[in-house]
Amino acid sequence: MKPVHLSVALFITAGLLAGQLSAWAHGDVADQVQVLQEKQPSNAPGKKAVMLTVNYAPGEASPAHQHPGAVMAYVLEGAVVSKLNDEQEKTYKAGEYWYEAPGTVHRVSRNASRTQPARLLVWSLVDEGRPVTEPYPAAGSAR
Repeated sequence: MKPVHLSVALFITAGLLAGQLSAWAHGDVADQVQVLQEKQPSNAPGKKAVMLTVNYAPGEASPAHQHPGAVMAYVLEGAVVSKLNDEQEKTYKAGEYWYEAPGTVHRVSRNASRTQPARLLVWSLVDEGRPVTEPYPAAGSAR
């Protein structure tokens, strides 16, 4: 394979793997996470701003994960149980919100209801080239 083709193939593979990693961290449900927009703010070189929604079916949860960038989450619908780092679990209802500093471990993220859906609006500022979400613990690291 020519060096240029190999570079392109590696770039595409890395992008696909990053997408799979992000999807894994929020569960295996195809429609759970929807990216609404990604922008590179002119006043934050090297960063990208990402806005997305996370949809939880009744009783659905995400595996433990962390975000390499800052995150702001707002509950649009239903109620979500969240546990950050070693804090107590907290239930956030529609209209409530929270902030996660970069690297915060999101140990619990689940729909508080077994009968009603829940939906979050999430905004994140992350380094270019990094995913919004990473599995926890990261591959190869100890708990």
